[in-house]
Parts: sequence; C-alpha cells; structure tokens
Amino acid sequence: MLVDVRAQQSVSVLRDCDARRGAVLDIMTKTIIVAGFGPGISSAVAERFGKEGFTVALVARNVERLAAGVAALAAKGIRAVAVPADLSKPDAVRGMVEKARELGPISVIHWNAYGSGGGDALADEAGLRNQLDIAILGLTVAVAAARPDLKAQHGAVLATNGGFGLPIDEVDAAGVNYNAMGLSIANAAKHKLVRLLVKKLAPDGIFVGEVMVTTSVKGTAFDQGQATLEAGTIANAFWDLYQARTANFTKI
Repeated sequence: MLVDVRAQQSVSVLRDCDARRGAVLDIMTKTIIVAGFGPGISSAVAERFGKEGFTVALVARNVERLAAGVAALAAKGIRAVAVPADLSKPDAVRGMVEKARELGPISVIHWNAYGSGGGDALADEAGLRNQLDIAILGLTVAVAAARPDLKAQHGAVLATNGGFGLPIDEVDAAGVNYNAMGLSIANAAKHKLVRLLVKKLAPDGIFVGEVMVTTSVKGTAFDQGQATLEAGTIANAFWDLYQARTANFTKI
C-alpha cells in the first residue's frame, strides 16, 4: 500500500510539473499567422507583432518573397518561418494552420490576403470566385482550423479590409470605373463576415477586429507613387485593437 501511495504521489508531482511547463510554454510562445504576406501592411504587421515577442508564420504563394521576409525579420531579431500556401484552397489553408501550429499555439491570425481578377464581375467568373475564395472561404477555414488554439490563448482574428467595400454611391462608381468589381464585392462580404465572427467567437474569448484602409498605402501594389499612408500606421492600429480589445473596427 505504501508503494502505491508513493507511486500515486510521484504521478501527481509529474502531472503538476507538466501542467506548469505547459503554462510557461503558453506564456512564452505566441504565434501570429500573417496570411497574404507581401510588402506594405502585412510586412509592417509582422514586424510590429514580432517586436512584441510573437513568432511569425509568413504565408503566401511566392516562395522567394517569403524567404526575403523571413530574412528581413531575422535581421531585426524576430523569429519568422515561411509557410507557402494557396489561400484560395481549403485543404491548403488547413495545412497551413497545422504547419504554423508547429511554432507554438496560434494566438493571432492576421488576414491580409486578397484575390485577383473579377474586375468585371459580369465577364470574369473565375476571377470573382478567386476573390471570394480568398477573402471569405479562406478566412473562414483558417479561423475554424485555428479556433481551439485561439480559444485557449484568448487570441484574436485581425482582418485587413479596403474602402471599395463601403456602400457609398461614389465608391460603387469607382469600383466599376477602376475595374475593381470583384475586389469591391469581396471587401463588402468580408466586412459582413468579420461582423459575424465578432458575435460567433465572443463566447470563446476570441477578439475579432478589422482595419478598413480607405486610401493607398506606401509600398503596396496599389501605390502608384501618390500614396501618403504609412504601413506602420496601419500596423499600429492593429496592435491597438488587439491590446484594447474593445472597439472591433477602425477606419484609416
């Protein structure tokens, strides 16, 4: 009987040690998925959160761009890993989440990905589908796959959105005139999805936030030399949303 008691005590001590070790790991390890990595907003977000102690999973299809991003962050003392993935494909998105999870529990998803094509939604069915597959289906699948981690970490889903999605007559006209119907539709649908996720994930303690960018950002594909908004300003807005966890939406 004495041996059994000692054995039980030993098991209990080991379990306590494992629990403490797990708690320490949860505190020390924070992983952010930056989905749709490229120059501009996502690069600034990766750096902002990386400086706060996050390990960064950079996600895009372009392997060379990812490698350059990892190297740039490493030069600033930030641990980052490249995770190549096509964010329009649900299986690829789930695989990306599993790969990112190897870095540690997922605390934040930053969805900066957007599709191409669908400029004339009446003539480009494939392009319109690509826009929606990335903005809506990809984001939804990523959140579902990472939800257990996000719940355990009291994490966050942060989405970049664009002003083309605003229901304003002049904006709608610009969406047509600038051949951006697909992007406009995707942005509007993403805004609604974010609003739904705010309600759906609140009981899990998961914060959901959106920064809607209403002007061109320096260094992005939309910068034609006239952009005035710094990507760092947007990254700071995301960090402020994440830290405060009160307001869910901000417009820049």
